[in-house]
Amino acid sequence: MSDNAALQAAPAAAGASYAAAGVDIEAGDTAVELMKKWVAKARRPESVGGLGGFAGLFDASALRRYTRPLLASATDGVGTKVAIAQRMDVHDTIGRDLVAMVADDLVVCGAEPLFMTDYICVGKVHPERVAALVKGIAEGCVLAGCALTGGETAEHPGLLGPDEYDVAGAATGVVEADRLLGAERVRAGDVVIGMASSGLHSNGYSLVRHVVFDRMGWSLDRRVPELGRTLGEELLEPTRIYSLDCLALTRTTEVHAFAHITGGGLAANLARVMPEGLTARLDRSSWTPPPVFSLVGEAGQVARPELERTLNMGVGMVAVVPENAVDVALTTLADRGVAAWVLGAVSERESGGDGGAAVTLHGDHPASS
Repeated sequence: MSDNAALQAAPAAAGASYAAAGVDIEAGDTAVELMKKWVAKARRPESVGGLGGFAGLFDASALRRYTRPLLASATDGVGTKVAIAQRMDVHDTIGRDLVAMVADDLVVCGAEPLFMTDYICVGKVHPERVAALVKGIAEGCVLAGCALTGGETAEHPGLLGPDEYDVAGAATGVVEADRLLGAERVRAGDVVIGMASSGLHSNGYSLVRHVVFDRMGWSLDRRVPELGRTLGEELLEPTRIYSLDCLALTRTTEVHAFAHITGGGLAANLARVMPEGLTARLDRSSWTPPPVFSLVGEAGQVARPELERTLNMGVGMVAVVPENAVDVALTTLADRGVAAWVLGAVSERESGGDGGAAVTLHGDHPASS
C-alpha cells in the first residue's frame, strides 16, 4: 500500500495544534496581564511605551548631559539557585537575584544602570508563577535604579519539566569616559573596603546543594539553629543590590575601582581590577563571615581554599579607594545602611612566595558570636 493510501485509510484523528504540543498561548497572555502592574513600577523618566511591543524603548536624548558617554552592557543568570525556588515554590525573590547579578556588574566600571530586559524559559506557563518572577525582577530594577523595558517568556515543553524554569537578563548602563573605573586607576597605597553580602547571593549553589542535600540529607524546611531560620529561607535570601550605593560612593569621594564578588570568590574577582605589579593584601581577621559559610564548610568538610574560590564568604562588593578617602567612603556606606569595613590595602608586588599574586588573604576570621 502506498503512503498516500495508508494515510487515506487511517482513522480520522484530531489535528495537531500548539496546545496539543504543550504550549498554552492563553496562559502566556494571562501571565502578561498579571505582570503589567509590576513592570509599570520599574520605570525611569526616560522609559517610553509599555509592554506589548517587539522591543523596549528608552529615550537616549538623556545621554546629552554626557560629554563622551560610554555604554556598558552585561548579561547573566541566577544559576542553580532557581532549583531552590522551585523546590520551595517561592518565586518572587529570584528576580532580585537576577538584577543584582547584572546591574552590579555594570556599576563595577562606574556605569549607572539604565534599563534591563529579561528572559524566562519555562516548561509550562503558570501565569501566577511567571508574574511572581517578573515582580521580583521589577523590584530589583527599582533597587538598582534602572528600568525594566521588556522581556520574553518562552514555553519549552519536553525540554523542561512542567514546574521547571530558568531566568536570564541583560542590562545597559552609561558612564562618562573620563570617570571610567578600573585597574588603570588603582595605585599602591590604596585601601580595599569590603561591603557585607546578604548571604550566599547567587553563586556556589551547586556546591551548597551537594553538601546540604546529597551529603547531609537535609530538607529545606529544616530549622538550623546556627542560621536562626530554616535552611530554605537562608538559601533563598535575595542577593544584595549595590549599584545605587556604589554610585553614591562615586559622588561623595574618589573611587578607583569596584569588584563584584561573584563566581570565583573574593580573590579572583578583586584580581580582575589589580594592575600588573600591584597586589591587594586582605586580612581575614577584619570580618566574620555569616554562619552559613562555616556551616557549608564544616558539614561538607570543604577546605578553606575551595570555599574561598567558590563562595563570597560574606563580602558581596569591594571598593578600592585612596587612603584619604576611606573615612568618607565608610560614612557614606554606613549612612546608606551598608555594613562596610577596611579589608586590606594595595601595595607593590614582591617576587617569590605569594608576593607575586594579585590578591592574597592572610590571618583567620574571628569566631562567630
